[in-house]
Amino acid sequence: MANNNNTKNLNVPHLRFPEFKGEWEKIIIDDLGDIVTGTTPPTNNHSNYGNEYLWASPADLGGVKYITDTKTKLSQLGFDRTRKIAKNSILVTCIGSTIGKMGMASTNMCTNQQINSIIVNKNYDDNFVYYAINSRFPKYLSSVAMQAVPIISKSAFEKLENYTPKYEEQKKIGLFLSLIDQRIENQSKIIEDLKKLKCAIIEKVLNGNNANNLRLGDVGSYIRGLTYSSDDVVEYNSTLVMRSNNIVNGSLLDYQNNVVSVNKQISQEQQLQDGDIIICMANGSSALVGKSSFYDGKCISPITVGAFCGIYRSKTAIAKWLFQTNRYRRYIWNSLQGGNGAIANLNSEDILRMSFPLPDKQTAERCIKLLSSLESLIESNISLCSKFSQQKEYLLRQMFI
Repeated sequence: MANNNNTKNLNVPHLRFPEFKGEWEKIIIDDLGDIVTGTTPPTNNHSNYGNEYLWASPADLGGVKYITDTKTKLSQLGFDRTRKIAKNSILVTCIGSTIGKMGMASTNMCTNQQINSIIVNKNYDDNFVYYAINSRFPKYLSSVAMQAVPIISKSAFEKLENYTPKYEEQKKIGLFLSLIDQRIENQSKIIEDLKKLKCAIIEKVLNGNNANNLRLGDVGSYIRGLTYSSDDVVEYNSTLVMRSNNIVNGSLLDYQNNVVSVNKQISQEQQLQDGDIIICMANGSSALVGKSSFYDGKCISPITVGAFCGIYRSKTAIAKWLFQTNRYRRYIWNSLQGGNGAIANLNSEDILRMSFPLPDKQTAERCIKLLSSLESLIESNISLCSKFSQQKEYLLRQMFI
């Protein structure tokens, strides 16, 4: 690609395919096609809803590029009462906390009123328009009305500015970025399939009718999380405290993102060790209580967990995988029943008294080896997928104005 970083005062992107020259044209979104704001069929008439037509809300956008399924679908009656959008239309969330989330229609469909859609006209490439709006949305956010619920009205949306090249360049850019998106989706599918395989092995080997039983309290210990106040929080050069948002259920602890640092000493026992299981012990959402991650021992800073989390520590290799069984999830569900507080919570005994049937030693060792290999494969694929996503974000910043 050609690098245009030295170009002065020209409407051209920093990166460009070398065969294309000339400035890009300044346009507004209304120039790109017909703008359609979605509608909601009357909810008091159940006949409007069914399983025939996709009806997108913001919850359906932002995961993957093409919208192939929606949480709610409409009947023919309901679909006839909406404003329809064509296949390859661009969907943009313009109201609410998820403002800016996007998608692309995989078929003729409709949306609710929080979404504005662009039915792209023949002068512009659908894929290019999708990425051009995506790349510029951080700038669009400056036009969001300052109120409790952020909103970009249809009239304001139509007037948002963008830049476009000639159609052939649009087409090449759109195809290029679409291929990267497809690679990301394929990589995500590989990861999901590997996770399903891991879960199937865990359930087959560790959740069966095995004669031997292992009680977590007999082979490990529980360590409470660190209590700290807002006055203890600092920016750097301190102890990292892991919270619920750092726990990636059934996977490695995320100590790189959204971390809290505190200026507080921790005991040797509270310092996370390689192989520790980190458990969410209390949360306002009961669905999050009991989720667990494992620590790989590679953080260079002092690291522990907060008061709403706990540490299970054991030298028994198979213990790590027991926290990913359906039996563990049933234990958690049973432990939370009957609670009447605002925050759902577990205590140390809820963890330590859990008991699991185990296979014979040889089968257990083979299972551990296989699951460890699968876990490494999953993590390497997640890392690769992350690199593709970072590459895409870089190109979105560099290939558009």
